[in-house]
Amino acid sequence: MDEIAAPGEGKARKRLKVRLQRRSKAWMRSGAVLRLGGRLIHDALRFVHATQKPLPGSSDHRAILAAHHPAIVGLWHGQHLLAPFFRPRELPYVALLSRNADAELNAAVVERFGIETVRGSGGRVREAAHEKGGAKALIALKRKLAQGFGVCMIADVPKGTPREAGLGIVTLAKLSGRPIIPSAAVTSRRRVLERSWDRTTLPLPFGRIAVVMGEPIHVPAGADEAEMKRLREAVTHAIEAANRRALQLVDGGAP
Repeated sequence: MDEIAAPGEGKARKRLKVRLQRRSKAWMRSGAVLRLGGRLIHDALRFVHATQKPLPGSSDHRAILAAHHPAIVGLWHGQHLLAPFFRPRELPYVALLSRNADAELNAAVVERFGIETVRGSGGRVREAAHEKGGAKALIALKRKLAQGFGVCMIADVPKGTPREAGLGIVTLAKLSGRPIIPSAAVTSRRRVLERSWDRTTLPLPFGRIAVVMGEPIHVPAGADEAEMKRLREAVTHAIEAANRRALQLVDGGAP
């Protein structure tokens, strides 16, 4: 006959499973693992980019960013993996990344590209000021802009509505007086993770690449609530227009 589990044995197994899961997560987030993971992803992205053929019709992103430096480069979640490659190496940049543990790997990758990082949630300002460090992050980014650093900032709110600009990017432009450059980069060979909330796009090697940047968007220092709402919509439309144009250049598809 099969043995009958002793009372409490099932609970003990569950506790052991939870402890093992916690230890596994702690190991995956250890400094050594993050450094190794950051290096591997960094090298993989460099290889992917090196095998891309630039497409005619793309924006002269180097000239645009140099002319408006320091600027706020706005792009969508899920399409950020190529951002380090259209940043002119001679210009200093800082990127805004979330404070959650999963973003540690992103930070390890970004910093290998020579880009500094600021941690916080810039999408939400009032809602995330305490939980996500949104207000502190914007203050830090404003300071960096004043020091001559460009800012790479994902415009839509994490876990919010994808491809809808949050308040953070227009608030930073208002506080700093620096323009927002709507941007997108797309490769012809790519894999879209359909189940991810932001449809994260993984660029694949040996394809063609399009980089598109729209006209700079300025936010007046005296912009009221109604004007800020209008400018958020303008940023949303401008980044999505850049994204659609990049897609048309690489394969004529729709986002």
